[in-house]
Amino acid sequence: MSAAKIPLAGVIGHPIAHSKSPRLHGHWLRKLGLAGHYVPMDVAPQNFEEVLRALPKAGYVGVNVTVPHKEAALRIADDVTDRAALIGAANTLTFTADGRIHADNTDGYGFIANLRQTAPDWDPAAGPAVVLGAGGAARAILSSLVDAGVPEIHLSNRTQARAEAVKADFGNKIKVVDWVQAGNVLEDATTVVNTTSLGMMGHPELRVPLDGLQKGALVTDLVYNPLQTRLLREAEEMGCVTVDGLGMLIHQAVPGFERWFGQRPEVEADIRAILLR
Repeated sequence: MSAAKIPLAGVIGHPIAHSKSPRLHGHWLRKLGLAGHYVPMDVAPQNFEEVLRALPKAGYVGVNVTVPHKEAALRIADDVTDRAALIGAANTLTFTADGRIHADNTDGYGFIANLRQTAPDWDPAAGPAVVLGAGGAARAILSSLVDAGVPEIHLSNRTQARAEAVKADFGNKIKVVDWVQAGNVLEDATTVVNTTSLGMMGHPELRVPLDGLQKGALVTDLVYNPLQTRLLREAEEMGCVTVDGLGMLIHQAVPGFERWFGQRPEVEADIRAILLR
């Protein structure tokens, strides 16, 4: 009688050495006493499809995909969830026994789960939201905010045409705001989200004027390096509730882990410290 196969999963990106996902999944595997491995894979775009299609044959049960492969993963997949199709990107792939590739996007789930855990008093229906950026992450956030019951979302992006294209997909709850006017819509917002890379280590700062932020508004930044961006620091000084981006990374990993390894991990209080070591 042959021994049971040890399930393999991983994350594919280019580059990938910075990813915290292997440490996160490795921690959960050890904590739950499960057999399994989670492997970081640096794969160039021209090799992505070939590598992806080979993984089920090598014992892989699924992978996360990150920059720059999220859109390509959606195109290659055999089955795509409605939310991944709407977002236009996939971050969680599951392989079936016959080698089919199932694509999902758990970024929006991770975003909302992080807000609910970190800021339990947050009320999405309390007023309009402002979302900065119009890339794949922004699309996942918009989808989740609409589902959560946010009445209206002001979307602003440095390239306005990209914001208009997103509005075309998401409908009338989205109002596009010129980038130079973004600061002006903050005063009514009860939720503010930065989905751009502005403020990230090695990137320019986010220059949107923040003096219109209202006290008590929830302000969150998807950037988690540094953990406290200028946006979060200034928002906190103005009496806003702030949530950093690390929790979204943790929560978006939960559904994939459960699918691949068969148990749902808990997001414990100590997990942040483990990832920040």
